[in-house]
Amino acid sequence: MIVQLVPVLLAFGANLGDRGETILAGQEALAAEPGIRDLHASPLRETIALTTDGPDPDAPRYLNGVARADTTLTPHQLLDVVQRIEAEHGRTRDVRWGDRTLDIDIILYGGRAIQDDRLTVPHPRAFERDFVLSPWLALDPDAVLMGHGRVADLLARVGDTTRPLAMPASGSGAPEPSAETRGVTDAR
Repeated sequence: MIVQLVPVLLAFGANLGDRGETILAGQEALAAEPGIRDLHASPLRETIALTTDGPDPDAPRYLNGVARADTTLTPHQLLDVVQRIEAEHGRTRDVRWGDRTLDIDIILYGGRAIQDDRLTVPHPRAFERDFVLSPWLALDPDAVLMGHGRVADLLARVGDTTRPLAMPASGSGAPEPSAETRGVTDAR
């Protein structure tokens, strides 16, 4: 039997708890799933929380990143896996765009367009979200968002309000980065 590998792009975000460690644990759990191969993650970026009312500077700040991988899972099987991993890391769905311990969105699934009651791919708002575009550009400078164009052009259009995390000061030499500051280059 021939198994087809499909390239996917996933976005990760968290603004509660140990954000970086939670994102790293989510990426590691995803990389360990049967049907997921070669997960490569971007550095993490920090952003102001985005709510249904717009940016909220008083809410806990988010860490965001993206990861590309190859999968043999169908789109809905992949959705089931990411939602299970979110739940295992304390994700609740009480408030739309509310605070969360872990959020994993499917941005792209190969070259497919999917729209049903459970899943829309390409992600319908990725083209306007700097917290997706900025880490994606860091991971892949030649990235293209299907239906919208080059990620570099999209990010230039929306502006980049994200920022890398500041490294804590240390008395002797360079500080040891935490999961929040080091990003993840390969979660496998």
